[in-house]
Amino acid sequence: QVQLVESGGGLVQDGGSLRLSCAASGVTFSNFVMGWFRQAPGKEREFVAVIDWSGERTYYGDFVKGRFTISRDNAKNIVFLQMNSLKPEDTAVYYCARDRYPQHVRRIVVVTAPEGFGFWGQGTQVTVSS
Repeated sequence: QVQLVESGGGLVQDGGSLRLSCAASGVTFSNFVMGWFRQAPGKEREFVAVIDWSGERTYYGDFVKGRFTISRDNAKNIVFLQMNSLKPEDTAVYYCARDRYPQHVRRIVVVTAPEGFGFWGQGTQVTVSS
């Protein structure tokens, strides 16, 4: 059974940093694109970042503007999201997600829409105070 467990959220001041982690189990981790999404109260779930199977290709939401970095450690089945220069508008629950389909199905396509992801973690709260 696939499990994704996020950690690393918390309260940070405007301009601060946090590093989120997502530990995966029950899956051949390196076969799947992994992503981070976020959802603020009253808003739809929003794409944050995605990383391909090997970690060579990464894509980010427009709002990131160089502040966040997604990475993965396939040996440890963990994906990270380093967030710097945090702003109050970054306040949200952050979710880790696994692509619905493995690499041999996706071929070279890296999806970014939430609908493309089939498994989700429980989320970790990030709060940025002004």
